[in-house]
Amino acid sequence: MKKGVQLAKRLYPSLSTILNLNASTHSLLSSSPWWSASQHRGVKVNAIHLRPGNVIEKSGRVYQIVESEHKQRGRGGALMQVELRDVDNGNKVSLRFGPEEPVERVFVEEKSFTCLYTEKNTAFLIEPETFDQLQVPLDLFGKSAAYLKEEMKVTLQLYDGRPLTASVPKRVTCTIKETQTPMKGVSATPRYKKALLDNGVTVQVPPYLDTGEEIIISTEDDSYLGRAN
Repeated sequence: MKKGVQLAKRLYPSLSTILNLNASTHSLLSSSPWWSASQHRGVKVNAIHLRPGNVIEKSGRVYQIVESEHKQRGRGGALMQVELRDVDNGNKVSLRFGPEEPVERVFVEEKSFTCLYTEKNTAFLIEPETFDQLQVPLDLFGKSAAYLKEEMKVTLQLYDGRPLTASVPKRVTCTIKETQTPMKGVSATPRYKKALLDNGVTVQVPPYLDTGEEIIISTEDDSYLGRAN
């Protein structure tokens, strides 16, 4: 926590005169229930428009969509196979909807935070307007958690004040930690080669890049986008 306070004060110099960070820290890993199922009703949409990450209400329960697949049943017509997670207890269920069946989406808020640091399986974040700190599991970021670093701007999807998912920027700058040395004078060179980044992720990069170079990576599919300026 001391590390987070020091970094927060460096990012926001006026912080120490506004509030005491230690007193305002909110831990989302406490023994209290992780999910709260109070209702925030949204709008009805056809099931064919449901996507992973959406939050819906069904039979008095609130669910987050994990997977959504459009299936064709021949003469039986099409359907939407949807994998859901109950936001109140975390249980997963599978439901089927007709493509045009109306489903009630629930209002979800998106807020920006700054990453202070990560430790073990937890990310320590700060809200730049209120300076409140949150501790969230790295699992909320999925595989993109590997790209988290100090001072990075991240987005949380919140339901009833509780985070459902978290995301990093779609494009980030990384440093090549290890890769094969570029070979000069070789006519038949491969289009790509493996490179180990400073965050431990292995990606495919052009053969002319060398260790120590900064490159831009897509966090959605770990693809190389170009050299950093």
